[in-house]
Amino acid sequence: MKSDIPILKGSNQSGLRDYNERLVLSMIQRQGPIAAVDIARNSGLSQQTVSVILRKLEGEKLLTKGDPVRGKVGKPSIPMGLSAEGALSVGLKIGRRSAEVILLDFLGTVRTERRMTYRYPLPEAILTFLEKSLDSILADLPDGDARVAGIGVAMPGQIWSWAETIGATAADLESWRTIDFVGRIATFSRLPVMIDNDATAACRAENTFGIGREYRDFAYFYVGSFVGGGVVLNHSVLEGFHNNAGAFGSLPSLGDGGARRQLIDTASLFLLESDLKRAGRDPSVLWDCPDDWSGLGPELEA
Repeated sequence: MKSDIPILKGSNQSGLRDYNERLVLSMIQRQGPIAAVDIARNSGLSQQTVSVILRKLEGEKLLTKGDPVRGKVGKPSIPMGLSAEGALSVGLKIGRRSAEVILLDFLGTVRTERRMTYRYPLPEAILTFLEKSLDSILADLPDGDARVAGIGVAMPGQIWSWAETIGATAADLESWRTIDFVGRIATFSRLPVMIDNDATAACRAENTFGIGREYRDFAYFYVGSFVGGGVVLNHSVLEGFHNNAGAFGSLPSLGDGGARRQLIDTASLFLLESDLKRAGRDPSVLWDCPDDWSGLGPELEA
């Protein structure tokens, strides 16, 4: 559903200052550079409260002034926008055949990206990859990790249960069952760590930086090794009571010969990988070159 309403309303009570600051930042992030008078009108905050918040956020280098907008009655309005350097974040995506580490700026632009591929994911190898990538990324930042808000980890659930599907043994993946991943990251980084399901994290990214900003409600389909997804209602990602509101893999679908099957068993990338192997083709292109599958032909079409 298209969105033309404010995300939330603010409060003029002083005890809700942090909430109001987040509201203003979210409004600017979603709508783009916007003048104080428009923020006040859309949020329900007083213009004085908005002005105080904007001055504080600008002083913290989270916001930057745009060019004055003239042509209206009264003084020209000055739109305030997010400062790309205002806050940075590190993301780690753990997949079944590859892992990626990125540095993201406040506007959602990927500043740098590093990738590794493997037969199957092992926690110690991925932690080493993250540590080395983090050292390299922070070394290139003038203030180190001072403006890095944290590390977000996107990973599928119950990795230890994939063994048969990805060609590993149960013993290979057993270490995922007991490892304290956040605790291990804390041994080489002081940044806060947040872990989310990979499909839910992708839905959050679409809602925050992608076309999802234009919609109040939508369903997001994530085509990974296993199909998943996310649900957004009133601009917020709906997790559900058991954190699986977007588990679209269980949706009914049709397989070969019209047989009734679940979507996860008809449209997941591990099936495409298997088809490529049966056709005598190298499936590594799925993970090494995820942006260009132009030569995969009939296996991809199916």
